[in-house]
Amino acid sequence: MIQTLTVLQLILIIAVIFYMTANIIYLVRLQPVVKPISNPPRLSVCVPARDEARGIQACLQSLLNQDYPNFEVIAIDDHSTDSTGDIMRTLSQENAHLKVLKAADLPEDWLGKPFALHQAFKIAQGEYLLFTDADLVFQSTTLNTAVHVMRERELDLLTLMPQAEFGSFWERAVQPVIFGFIASLTRFKNVNNPDHKSAMGFGAFLMFRRAAYEKIGGHEAGKADVLEDVLIAKRAKRAGLKMLVADGKQLFSIRMYFGLKEIWFGWQKNMFLAMNKSVVKATYNIFVVLGFLFTPYIILAINIFEQIGWFWIGLAMASVVLVSAAAYKTCDELGLHRNTAVLFPLGALVMAAIMVNSMFQTLVRKKTEWRGRVYSVK
Repeated sequence: MIQTLTVLQLILIIAVIFYMTANIIYLVRLQPVVKPISNPPRLSVCVPARDEARGIQACLQSLLNQDYPNFEVIAIDDHSTDSTGDIMRTLSQENAHLKVLKAADLPEDWLGKPFALHQAFKIAQGEYLLFTDADLVFQSTTLNTAVHVMRERELDLLTLMPQAEFGSFWERAVQPVIFGFIASLTRFKNVNNPDHKSAMGFGAFLMFRRAAYEKIGGHEAGKADVLEDVLIAKRAKRAGLKMLVADGKQLFSIRMYFGLKEIWFGWQKNMFLAMNKSVVKATYNIFVVLGFLFTPYIILAINIFEQIGWFWIGLAMASVVLVSAAAYKTCDELGLHRNTAVLFPLGALVMAAIMVNSMFQTLVRKKTEWRGRVYSVK
């Protein structure tokens, strides 16, 4: 029995590594563009903020420090209960580029973030629209680079992945595993192929041509979407819009969640929804993640403990070596010390638990919660 599991384990690991290697080849990596753009179009940056006092000042200040000459920043205070609104209003008094909008009461048929962004769009003046988050920090070349890419490639939509920042033990253990999982689900060759139906959007950075955004109905067309970033990208793809999914790590960064509690509730709200609420798909992905990052060490230990034989121990050791190499590569990609790879088996277990809990919240409780708001999930 253990011999069969050892062989199957090795086959799984080789298959996953082959897939990930083939997938990453098609990832477009953007480099900063410092060359000024002739006749720069007006750009509106829309930033929704609900209880974001921890990072909102750094985010907005980094946007206000852009070297792009023709832009406005619209920050929406979405009924914050902390000092978010005060921080934003103070900054707006010091910089004419920043407009602060107090969000209206949330209608029953809207979710919070889409409604906040919709309100920002209503007063935005830009020919280009950037929808982003309040926990990001941008390099000064970000807007110039993005508009350059939009023009050069004649895009309707540009969506970018940020550089991730990690602080606590649990962030370093769990977040790299989840980010690697998301990257593996994003088939870069397909999402950037206009003839393929696959699409992906990252809420951290969604830049539209205004006409394209209006063509698909904007955020109003997805007013009840928990996965508003992914689904707006899917609508764009179905409408025949030209889009690019790319790596923007040279342009901006994010420390997404602080500690295990934030990681747990942050990913719980949408992880199962990202599986299209499919128990089969979620179970399969749990199996693959654990089979890749956790069970190789268990199978190696069993082979050694039961003294199956050097051949089988060698096969089990080969699995561990391959997984370690892949983990090191992930650490390099994310800017982590390679020693962090030792935490990934624990991260895989936590991710599996989050996925199971996300299934429970969606299928049994039929609701999700974020930032003090509870939403029904149909």
